[in-house]
Amino acid sequence: MTRRSIVVSGLGHGSSPIPTASVVGQLLVSGSVSGVDRSTGNVPPELAAQVRNLFGNVRAVVETAGGSIDDIVKLTFFVPDRSARAEIDPVWCETFPDPDSRPARHVAVYRDLPAGLLLQCEVIAHIAKPSED
Repeated sequence: MTRRSIVVSGLGHGSSPIPTASVVGQLLVSGSVSGVDRSTGNVPPELAAQVRNLFGNVRAVVETAGGSIDDIVKLTFFVPDRSARAEIDPVWCETFPDPDSRPARHVAVYRDLPAGLLLQCEVIAHIAKPSED
């Protein structure tokens, strides 16, 4: 199987030559996805805005690979403290409204996020019919 890089405009890793995600077969695995505003490149100072942006960015990653939000199997969030769950949970339930069909999720405390970021996540998805670009 061939590995395919997924690049989403506005979700780069600075000058590092790292794709947003990678797909092998039907498996998508992302690098870190943040709450940056893709249209401006700015990171909002408020956690709530970063959470909203992050979920939009996750959707963009999966859709760029040819999938949908329904293909997500697991999200791992990295936050400076667990209180961030209070902002994540409502958007989580809005994004995945069916309690019988939600991805697995893990929230890990990580205190060394890049400057300005209040959360990041990693995505694992199974894309039934990935795009071939």
